[in-house]
Amino acid sequence: MTPAGGPVPPAARAVDALLEASVVGSFTRIGLAVRSRLLPEFTDDHRPPMLGQIAIVTGATSGIGRAAATELARRGAAVHFLARDEGRAARAQREIAEATGSRTVSYGLADLEDLDSVRAFARDFRAGHDRLDVLIHNAGAIHPDFQTDDAGTELTVAGQVHAPFLLTQLLRPALLAAAPSRVITVSSAGMYTQRLDPATLQMTASGYNGVTAYARAKRAQVALSREWARRFPAGDIAFHAMHPGWADTPGLAAMLPGFHRVMQPLLRTPGQGADTLIWLASADPARLGSGLFWFDRRPRSEYRLPRTREAGPEVARRLWESIAERVPA
Repeated sequence: MTPAGGPVPPAARAVDALLEASVVGSFTRIGLAVRSRLLPEFTDDHRPPMLGQIAIVTGATSGIGRAAATELARRGAAVHFLARDEGRAARAQREIAEATGSRTVSYGLADLEDLDSVRAFARDFRAGHDRLDVLIHNAGAIHPDFQTDDAGTELTVAGQVHAPFLLTQLLRPALLAAAPSRVITVSSAGMYTQRLDPATLQMTASGYNGVTAYARAKRAQVALSREWARRFPAGDIAFHAMHPGWADTPGLAAMLPGFHRVMQPLLRTPGQGADTLIWLASADPARLGSGLFWFDRRPRSEYRLPRTREAGPEVARRLWESIAERVPA
């Protein structure tokens, strides 16, 4: 993989590799603190403001999405975020606007596990906007118990795989109107433990495990980002997937309380978790290409365990085509 920044001194490259191999040192705030002093993506960072650009962020009422929406607004972008609860959305809008001085922070309501509401959100956005520069798929949720939507789709797959795919499809005209635009997907560490298999992506009620279902969905998201990139030139829409590291967010505390309790002193802040996400949204697109998987501002391997590799690119292609057929725009 070609780094996005300039040449990396051998000593810095060695330190980065050691951090990457250590996992804990890499994913915690330690890794970001060290890399931000060594890697050219940080030390040679001269991004222009984002004045005139429009960004959509899902899951922006708290955590990493909230941090990303705030920083994008601070950099001058008009931020429109998707939320489920109007009270939380209105509060987030007010607080982001107050923190940044922006007058262009807005929101729309949708439940990602209800595809009709996703369609309504996209329709309302396109009625008021003729372009979209950045689309960020950040919202995530783990369901402890097996549940399905009206179509029989397990809710993790519906909300984490089908909904982002559908939203991208529906907003594609607006993204093309802003070319070169970008779509960024936020993954998670659980992805590293799972292998993409379209046949077993959706778990059944028997043996259901919410954490595993979420990890499989996150693996699918990354594969789909790669497949989107294969289908669209980077000069039209670039697709990026990224890992935020282990960040101290309300979602993590609720979903993995034991891990959160033990690791809390080393967890990244939501802003630190959002660092690469914001960088991907605002860096020179010529430096980024398309279809890569990013962590701490550098392209990384999607695979930490050999058993999680797909047989070939046709697996992601089959998944993309099956979702396109099942979830028409």
